[in-house]
Amino acid sequence: MPGVNKVGVICADGFDAENKRKDGGGRSGAVVEVVGTVLTLLSVAFIIFTFPLTAWMCAKVVQEYERAVIFRLGRVVKGRAKGPGLLWFIPWLDVIQKVDLRTVSFNIRPQEVLTADGVPVKVDAVVFYRVVDPSLWVTRVKNGYAATHSLAQTTLRATLGAHTLTDVLTQRRGITVRMEVLYAATRVWGVQVERVELKDLALPVTLQRCMASEAEAARNARAKMIVAEGEAKASRALMEAASGFSPVAFHLRYLQSLSSVSSSASVVVFSLPTELLDVFISHQALLSTNYTT
Repeated sequence: MPGVNKVGVICADGFDAENKRKDGGGRSGAVVEVVGTVLTLLSVAFIIFTFPLTAWMCAKVVQEYERAVIFRLGRVVKGRAKGPGLLWFIPWLDVIQKVDLRTVSFNIRPQEVLTADGVPVKVDAVVFYRVVDPSLWVTRVKNGYAATHSLAQTTLRATLGAHTLTDVLTQRRGITVRMEVLYAATRVWGVQVERVELKDLALPVTLQRCMASEAEAARNARAKMIVAEGEAKASRALMEAASGFSPVAFHLRYLQSLSSVSSSASVVVFSLPTELLDVFISHQALLSTNYTT
């Protein structure tokens, strides 16, 4: 088959070209590595021969809270970042970048977020992070501070958008713990996000009024229920106490009540004999019986 042969020839040519490129890249890399090694050895020999004069040029002090990442001929020197203390380097071959390992904090500016139940809120937060791998921090991200700030802002917006307003108001600590996406995304940059805290949560004025009215109505309802329960308990206690009174004790209690009421000058009290009240009550009971029959 001519067509199949042509396809096979083209594929074979493609594989050969790819292998040639790989071989060429490997050879060029090996050549560059050999040249770098030769230059390094020559530089070290020159520094040793002129040590008293070049000592001040080849030394740098790295603070306790810093680490130094060394680029030699454009490549990161193998091994961990250097420091703290006195650091020796080759000034005409090496480029040093210092990285601060202290905890850094930044504020996320207030931004509008729409919760899962459709309520717009304005929220701001603060993020605490620190660099744990200086080499990744220098080589993996160009502007680590800006990248971490942008990622924290978008992650906070997405996290709050997946929760209702009630969850945002009552479970702030849980929401900050759920921002695991930020922790995992910044780990490849050599950064460890330590804490994310919500600073302020601003609700619309109309929503605040509605929530205040709802809370006030709920408090009034609870207060009325408490008063009603107290009155019911008091009435049952009075009924139980009155059922145990004898006629003489009931009459004495009646007179005592009259004496306590008469102490107020704004109240006019008309005392009636209890016998008259008994007659009136029995008459009312007889009328109600005749009406029902």
